[in-house]
Amino acid sequence: MIRDTIKAAQISAMKAGDKARLAAVRLILAKLKDKDIELRTASSTPDDDVLVVDVLQKMAKQRRESITLYLEGGRQELADIEQAELAVIEEFLPAQLGDDEVKAAIEAIKAELGATSMKDMGKVVAALKARHGSQLDMGKASGLVKAALAG
Repeated sequence: MIRDTIKAAQISAMKAGDKARLAAVRLILAKLKDKDIELRTASSTPDDDVLVVDVLQKMAKQRRESITLYLEGGRQELADIEQAELAVIEEFLPAQLGDDEVKAAIEAIKAELGATSMKDMGKVVAALKARHGSQLDMGKASGLVKAALAG
C-alpha cells in the first residue's frame, strides 16, 4: 500500500535528519489524514491506494501551479521549495503514462465505444479515468481526448 510506503519514508527521513524531505512527507500525511476525516461520513469509501493517489495528484498539481506563479513573480527561492516538495510527492505516485501511451489508450477507447464526435467526449474521458486515472494527468488527458475527437 502506498500509505505504508509514505509512513516508512517519514521514519527514514527522521533517522537521516533530512528536514526538507521530512516536512514534505508530513504534508502528505496531513493531507491524507484530512481526507480520511472527510470520508468518515461518506456512504462509501474508495480503495485506499486510489484515495492516496488522488490526494497526491491534487498536491502535485497545486505545486506545479505554484511553481509557475512563483517563477512568473520572480520568486526563485519559493519555486525551489515547491519543486523539492513536488519531487517528494512524485516519488509516491505510480508511473505516469507518456503522451503516446495516452493517445493510444484514447484511440482504443474511441474504437471500443464507437466515439466519433465531441458529444462522446464525456464517455471517453470517463472510460479513460476508470482505466488509467492514477497513471495520468486528467487535465492534459481531456485536452488529448478533445483533439482526438475534433480531428
